[in-house]
Amino acid sequence: MKRAVIITCSTIWLGLSAQAQNYQHITVDHAVNIAVENNNNIKMSSWDKKIANAEYHQTDAIFLPQVTVGYTALSTNNPLNAFGFLLQQESVTAMDFDPSKLNNPGATQNYSTQVEAKLPLLNLDMIYARKGAKAQEDMYKYKAERTKEYIEFEVRKAYTQLQMSYQARDILRKSLEDIKQIHQSVTNFYSQGLVQKSDVLNAQVQVNTIESALTKAESNIYNASNGLRLLMGEEINDEVYITDSLIQKIDIYPENTLSLFRSDIMALQKAVDATDMMVKSSKMTFLPRINAFGSYGLNDSKAFKFRNDSYLIGINLSWNIFSGNQNRSKVRAAQFQKNKMQEELGLHIKKEQLELSKAKRDLSDSQVDINKQQISVEQAEEALRILANRHNEGLASTTDLLMAQAQFSQQKLLLSQSIMTYNILEAYLHFLSITKY
Repeated sequence: MKRAVIITCSTIWLGLSAQAQNYQHITVDHAVNIAVENNNNIKMSSWDKKIANAEYHQTDAIFLPQVTVGYTALSTNNPLNAFGFLLQQESVTAMDFDPSKLNNPGATQNYSTQVEAKLPLLNLDMIYARKGAKAQEDMYKYKAERTKEYIEFEVRKAYTQLQMSYQARDILRKSLEDIKQIHQSVTNFYSQGLVQKSDVLNAQVQVNTIESALTKAESNIYNASNGLRLLMGEEINDEVYITDSLIQKIDIYPENTLSLFRSDIMALQKAVDATDMMVKSSKMTFLPRINAFGSYGLNDSKAFKFRNDSYLIGINLSWNIFSGNQNRSKVRAAQFQKNKMQEELGLHIKKEQLELSKAKRDLSDSQVDINKQQISVEQAEEALRILANRHNEGLASTTDLLMAQAQFSQQKLLLSQSIMTYNILEAYLHFLSITKY
């Protein structure tokens, strides 16, 4: 007997432990923090930012020298090249001027080690191209910031939806309890011959309907929890998050104006700046370029011998006077691209201002809806109370009581949905008006 009790207690304890492992409480701020660290979209935007930074540093080449080292082994019987090898090796003798040897030098080898360097001195087009690359890098930085802000909003939205899923489940559970009490009461009345069989069946239908809705509500909790888990960058599993209770959150974010320093607007502004630099860079291609160059070499007639050095240094000025209208067309294309980006920026600001105004109106309408729903819940509750008393006295039909109870539950669900909508709208209004979280 004692052993059976121990086994039973162990089974209950294991069941409770399993339940505890499948449910984890989480706050909205904690969910946001995890998403900022693990969300895949945020990680991808971070990689875009790093790629843009790497591309910007490619333009370091307009200030830094380029150095190449090479080793070349050559063999020739060409008279001109063979004599040139001797000159490079500083090994020319009087015998080498013998006409027969000059004309038929035989196989001559030269092993050359060469170090070449190029140093940009003045390339105005590349300087503006570098500035454009920097603006491009800033653009991706702001895009990454906006992606983070958007994911934070999506997490708050998903968290609120999960809160609503729990609220709906709790309302349906309470409704099921009430319906079962009504069903039991009607069954007792039927056994006493006070009501008809149809009243019992109607009550049972209502019980079945609520049970079906409750099953779906339980599934919605898992679905909403996994949706939140996806935004947080975590693996999808059967673990369910438990949230705080759904309540109306008023004036969480006081901002309600569109800032031109908002990250997505700043990203577009940097895109305009980048195209402006490209216009200037294209114009600078009409100007000359000045570059320095130099080389140092070692030549020998034997492999891996390093003697007889020589060097060459110089400055080169090049000026592309005419390129078949290529540069001119490039300038026009860059200017058109800049104009397009400016139009896109202006249109984006107008759309976002319109969206912000709409969000304000929607939030105000949502508050009105909440006020109306609260009154409706109170009225539906009072109507249910009156009908329940009348039904107990045999003065109201079972159908009327069931309808009153369904109406009460429906009004509570509608109130919860209105609160959910309000909280999401307020978070969205903040998303539209912030400069950064």
